[in-house]
Amino acid sequence: MAITKIHPIKSTLNLAVNYITKDEKTNDQILVSGFMCNPITAHSSFLKTREANNVQGTVLAQHLIQSFFPGETDAETAHRIGQELCEKHLKNEYEYVIATHLDRGHIHNHIIFNHVNMVTGKCYRANYKTYHQIRSRSDELCKKNKLSVIDPYYESYKRKYKTKGKSWYEYQHAKRGTSWKSKLQFDIDRMLKQAKDWEDFLRRMDELGYEVKHGKYIAFRHKDKQRFTRAKTIGDDYTEERLKERLSENIQVNHSRVKQRVGKVIDIKNNAKAKSSKGYEFWAKKHNLKTMADSVIAIRELGINSKQELEFQIQKSAEERQTILDKIKIIESKMDKLSETMEQVETIRQYREHYKYHKANPDDEKFSKEYSAELKLYTVASKSIMASYQTVPKSKDILEELDQLQEKKNNLMQEYSNSNNLFCELVQYKKNYENYMNKEVER
Repeated sequence: MAITKIHPIKSTLNLAVNYITKDEKTNDQILVSGFMCNPITAHSSFLKTREANNVQGTVLAQHLIQSFFPGETDAETAHRIGQELCEKHLKNEYEYVIATHLDRGHIHNHIIFNHVNMVTGKCYRANYKTYHQIRSRSDELCKKNKLSVIDPYYESYKRKYKTKGKSWYEYQHAKRGTSWKSKLQFDIDRMLKQAKDWEDFLRRMDELGYEVKHGKYIAFRHKDKQRFTRAKTIGDDYTEERLKERLSENIQVNHSRVKQRVGKVIDIKNNAKAKSSKGYEFWAKKHNLKTMADSVIAIRELGINSKQELEFQIQKSAEERQTILDKIKIIESKMDKLSETMEQVETIRQYREHYKYHKANPDDEKFSKEYSAELKLYTVASKSIMASYQTVPKSKDILEELDQLQEKKNNLMQEYSNSNNLFCELVQYKKNYENYMNKEVER
């Protein structure tokens, strides 16, 4: 596996090129190559291309480092892989110098390429997308040369469960035991309840910042996210067909419940507007009569015939809500543990070759000093894993278990939402009852 890093060079370009081509670092410059430039005068060639295209700005070049695990490859192979990476990524449109260093415990390539495209005259776009392309192409070349590559299951885990820079909304849901995918679920559920039809639902999702992609599967991407999420990955209730069915069901339920919606009783005695306006006072009395009548109807439809029964149902609803939250906390705890295990497994995978090299070469003090942090991380992770597992678990299995727990949690959060709505309704009925009647509902 090769680890890649890239950063811009904004000054002293000649010193940077001189550094990477030093004799003692490159086996007397045998492992130094240049494309469309001489490594000795590369900085001058870079600047000439820049001047010829009248390019302004502070960035002169890009410095890409491609590091290989100790003992995993030889210098010549590493140099060839670096050249192939340049061919694939730079496409013979940028001058570059590549030097393979042997002076450390691991072989690594230094690639300095011009910031200006000598074909188009445009500047290189250094961003997340181009870095991802570098990493993907480096992985492809490592795989082709039978070297280890990045674990795709760990990458998937990071995308799903390691969201950085959470918004307040996501943070609140994270506290309740939900993930980014659950944020999408709650937004879909919320908009389905409010929408009048399918087009209205899509419009509401757009207003929340979601881009919708139609195809074999409907997918959503929030403006803050890089990737689309297929709604069906949340659960069977989130396929496009099922979403439309649920929308139709919600519309029918909403129509049937329009007359059952219960407002709040107005405290006329302590209401300043009612004191100053006889018209408002008269309206408020009519409103309270209707609200109380609606409350009584709603209570009786729930099979509640007395204040004691109402209080019992409120207590029961609160307990059910808390039970659901307790279940969510248990699942969250399991997920936290699995996430910790996944990180430990990735640490072991990343630094296994370092550890093997260290064990085989205990007298290599330079390597031990340079990689002391990595070796310590490997040792700590190994001890922790062995305390809970007989063998190192597979990242694929951990990810599958996390996904299963996430789906259970999504379902529980939907239950919690329904339970919380019922609890709030019951509490409102009680408040209306106490504010208006202050006595048991007569049978």
